[in-house]
Amino acid sequence: MTLSAEDRAALLETIETQRFGCEMSGSDLYSDLLHHVADDVAAGGVIVELLEPVATAPFGDAVILRLLGALHLLVLDGRAPELARHYPSAGGSPRRGLAGDLRQTADAHRGEIAVRLTEGVQTNEVGRSAALLGGYLEVARLGLPLRVLEVGASAGLNLLFDHYRYLGPGGAAFGPPESPLVFDQPWFAGAPELVVPLVVQERTGCDVAPIDVVTTEGRQRLRSFVWGDQLDRLARLDAALAVAQADPPVVERASAPEWLRHQLSSPRPGCATVVAHSIMFQYLSDSGRREMLEVIDASGRAATAEAPFAWLRLEPGGDQAELRLTTWPDGTTRLLAKSSYHGPPVVWLAPGGGVLRPRP
Repeated sequence: MTLSAEDRAALLETIETQRFGCEMSGSDLYSDLLHHVADDVAAGGVIVELLEPVATAPFGDAVILRLLGALHLLVLDGRAPELARHYPSAGGSPRRGLAGDLRQTADAHRGEIAVRLTEGVQTNEVGRSAALLGGYLEVARLGLPLRVLEVGASAGLNLLFDHYRYLGPGGAAFGPPESPLVFDQPWFAGAPELVVPLVVQERTGCDVAPIDVVTTEGRQRLRSFVWGDQLDRLARLDAALAVAQADPPVVERASAPEWLRHQLSSPRPGCATVVAHSIMFQYLSDSGRREMLEVIDASGRAATAEAPFAWLRLEPGGDQAELRLTTWPDGTTRLLAKSSYHGPPVVWLAPGGGVLRPRP
């Protein structure tokens, strides 16, 4: 199989888009890696041979992130010592020779990388809980316990949002003080009102390829999708994994529309049902998005004051992710917050929050 000139140009554009995104998100390592990946593709090297079978996949399939995850997994597992020298996550640091070590690793592990390129990205970025919490607190104002249904839940770490500790302005806090995961002042504008009583009555999620956090393989796979020079994100993930191992979340293997149709077959009086997701809508097919929206719309129309329904989503809104909340039976939609794609800093926009804290 040989890429046409048009397909090669499109692949290079995809690589550059992802490289720029990594650069803007503060990952110099991944920006440099993708610069060398692009050079290899342009020269017809080993990496373009690996990418050829998936090169024409839609951008939403995140093929380049799959490649980065495959390389990082080899580093984390100790099977790519030459490449590991460049990865802070493996005790390495920036140095010369990255291009050669990248090509050597790709050539030595062709088979495994090829398999990983066919598998979806599973980030389960737990930093997004710092944004999602505000939405759940808004729903909790209804005075009912929450029934949380997360689609695209990956390993379910964000289902455990109330198991983490959040420190807000003026000494306000939410979550168990003993939690190993602490978000210290994640808000850089108004903060949500952290004293709102919140009880999760039921929590479950779905994913087309759920990850079992109880297994070493599952935990390493999640860690592989954290960028190799973003140690704060990796530390957050490791802390969340410690929480999840003690109280594993339930994530069922299913597609979002099918699973929601079953879960929302009838209203649930006495609790507020919340469908939540974060940075996952882009991974659905056009038909999958339509079907999911149809199920959500039908559930909204069936909601009552005794069985309210909410749709909480943190999804791309340009340079930042936007947290939106729609509640029924009134059908009101509000933009609650904006954040980075990985979570903090979170700019809280909804009224009723804490005092302002200036950006450092």
